[in-house]
Amino acid sequence: MDFFQAQDESRRVTKILVFFFVLAVVCIILLVNLLVLMVVHFSDTTFAMRDPFAVGWETVAGISFVVLALVIGGSLYRIWSLSGGGARVAEMIGGELIVDHGDDLKLRRLLNVVEEMAIASGTPVPPVYLINDSAINAFAAGYSPGDAVIGVTQGAIDNLDRDQLQGVIAHEFSHILNGDMRLNIRLMGVLFGILMLAVIGRILLSSSRAHGVGVVRRNRSSSGGAVLGIGLGLVVIGFVGKFFGSVIKAAVSRQREFLADASAVQFTRNPEGIGGALMRIGGYPGGSIVNNPEAEELSHAFFSEGVKTMFTSVMATHPPLKQRIARINPNWDGTFITEPPPAPTANEFGEAVSGFAAGAGAVSGIDADAALSNIGQPNEGQLEQARNVIASIPHQLADAAREAYSARAVVYIVLLDADPLVSSRQQDHLAESADVFVLSRFRELLPLHDQITDSMRLPLIDGQ
Repeated sequence: MDFFQAQDESRRVTKILVFFFVLAVVCIILLVNLLVLMVVHFSDTTFAMRDPFAVGWETVAGISFVVLALVIGGSLYRIWSLSGGGARVAEMIGGELIVDHGDDLKLRRLLNVVEEMAIASGTPVPPVYLINDSAINAFAAGYSPGDAVIGVTQGAIDNLDRDQLQGVIAHEFSHILNGDMRLNIRLMGVLFGILMLAVIGRILLSSSRAHGVGVVRRNRSSSGGAVLGIGLGLVVIGFVGKFFGSVIKAAVSRQREFLADASAVQFTRNPEGIGGALMRIGGYPGGSIVNNPEAEELSHAFFSEGVKTMFTSVMATHPPLKQRIARINPNWDGTFITEPPPAPTANEFGEAVSGFAAGAGAVSGIDADAALSNIGQPNEGQLEQARNVIASIPHQLADAAREAYSARAVVYIVLLDADPLVSSRQQDHLAESADVFVLSRFRELLPLHDQITDSMRLPLIDGQ
């Protein structure tokens, strides 16, 4: 596939859809103006006798300001509530932070792949959460790369091989690097603001019913009817606006999925990876539907369709599997993958070590300006180099870097000076002030200090 052309096309369509989203908000403001003026026109005989089109611009401006303030206020509140970090989202769906893979080679493979993508793209290594669900799916959550997390279902770990898993993780990194989570949170905020109109309408309906009893008993003015009409109209406008806003938001999400697919091919230079993952979902009896009540709110963030929706053709947050696969591999014969992959072996994690000598030399010769310009745009060579760096790190240090107390000991070891005299003073200081457990782990890991190369230092610190 021409992934650069696919990315440009997805970005172009996204801009058009966001424009329509803004246009929908403008239409809602105009509808509320029309609603208020019609209700006043039919409930106020004095107004009805005047020219119905003789409406002062100050009235229209006032109504527009109130509606816009309500939508913006609701949007800002929702954006604020959703921007508290990806960890909150992962925990909301029952995710469990993977601290130590233990002897589970599948978890080790997952953590390695995430670390490779992070090193290659020049971004912080995100925490990885395990979702106890048999579906094949994954998600990225967070407002920015600094607070992003990756969530992966048990079904994905069990039913995807290494290349397929790397394609999925590359797809999720694209969401992080392209700001898709931030865009989705903002669209969700605007939808919440639109829904606030329906909430206000319900409040007016409740108050008008209570007021209506008094109107009948006292034969008072028809102000209660006006309030009832405005309340009913706001409920209709609010829910209809939210429906069409959700349709546009789903269309935006589908375009971002195309963009993430193309970016995953760019990052890995391996269309068989992400394409194979999608084919495996199509041939897997468990599919990708996540069995969790909170999955609907997170549906736009999943790798594949995570929930069942009504009006699937317009409300689906992801394009159909066949369409996604055909874009990645135009020569696809329509066959899904039904067989699970073989279980990983320990040899998988040592294969890259033999080639590390060349990788290490390449690391030391990296041009700083070139590296900075490539942040967020990893390529196949950078992924291979990252794989070699991770494979070269002693597994005791790599495992310790993922555990809270041990990670502090790893940082101390990385920061030890090469001068024996300075190093001795540093260790004396640690003996006096460091936590007892951390100091114990430091001493256990200290013999590995001489094996730490310059290329390992940042991955070790960033991965903890």
